[in-house]
Amino acid sequence: MFTICIFVFFFQARRPLAYCQLNINVPIIRLWLDVERELSPEFRLSRKAMHAVQRLLRRSQDHGWGHELEVLVYVYWLAHGLSYRVTASVFHIPRSTVHRMVHKVAQLIWKNLHRAITFPLPADLDNVASGFELLSGSPAFNRAVGAIDGSHIRIKPPSIDRLDYLNYKGFYSIIMQAVCDSEGKFLDIFVGYPGSVHDTRVLKNSPLYVNRTYPPPGYFLLGDGGYPCLERPICLIAPYKEPVAGRVERRFNFHHSKARSVVERAFGMMKTRWRATLFKALEVKATFAPVVTASCAFLHNICLENGDQLEPDEDAQDHGPNQDFQGIPDANEMPGNAARDRVANLI
Repeated sequence: MFTICIFVFFFQARRPLAYCQLNINVPIIRLWLDVERELSPEFRLSRKAMHAVQRLLRRSQDHGWGHELEVLVYVYWLAHGLSYRVTASVFHIPRSTVHRMVHKVAQLIWKNLHRAITFPLPADLDNVASGFELLSGSPAFNRAVGAIDGSHIRIKPPSIDRLDYLNYKGFYSIIMQAVCDSEGKFLDIFVGYPGSVHDTRVLKNSPLYVNRTYPPPGYFLLGDGGYPCLERPICLIAPYKEPVAGRVERRFNFHHSKARSVVERAFGMMKTRWRATLFKALEVKATFAPVVTASCAFLHNICLENGDQLEPDEDAQDHGPNQDFQGIPDANEMPGNAARDRVANLI
């Protein structure tokens, strides 16, 4: 049987010692080594996107199986939603090794989220805003630079405080809050709050809100009715509550929805790509689930940047009733009703 050896260089006896052996006749390894074959059917990533992920996560490593294989194993595990045992049998490597690789790569992505998920540069803001103007069908939205929403990620709840994870839709989850641009690329994510928490509370505890990170002055975000309409500390424009009072408010809500729905599409694309993992309860501890979820968003952005587009399945998009915002502004907040009226009057 042909094998390829991966070495650790010890200077004992002045010669390398074999660390482990990998069977290159395993079908999944043969697929990777055949550069003419596409990876998408097995890995849910194109070969170009896979190379981009491996470049972003490259680091000096003088032992182990090598970072390329570690990334392959992690992406395959994510793409198929498999147990560590089954993934180990596919690659013909020990189960304990797969477990270590999965956690290692997931934590590495977590530490490097900023390399794929980041706010646009000041010089790019007007381009982002132009995209939302196009989506909305109205020049009134030419200062929108992001759409915000939350999505529920199914998990197996912990035995302690399990009811905290039971959401209003009736299943256990954690919440991923995200801001995306007009192309569905994530600009910011905040993940980990239990599913029973309202979107507004998630927002008000996120760095985006607490640190007034985004959007810059003069621009605004678009959010659904689950968010408060705010001018400060961040400018977030929500739709008028139904039933609306007249044609101006109706027109505004129509164009607002056309632009804002891109974030639902972004979640849909992410969940469609990783449907084997995200369409069922994550088979990991609740403390690890946010890390896995964040890695799905990271990989989603890399795919978009490398032309690896994927149409979202209808059942992957977060349609359905939302929990409308019912609160009153906090002391540090300035309502955004006047800002919303100014935009509405431009339509």
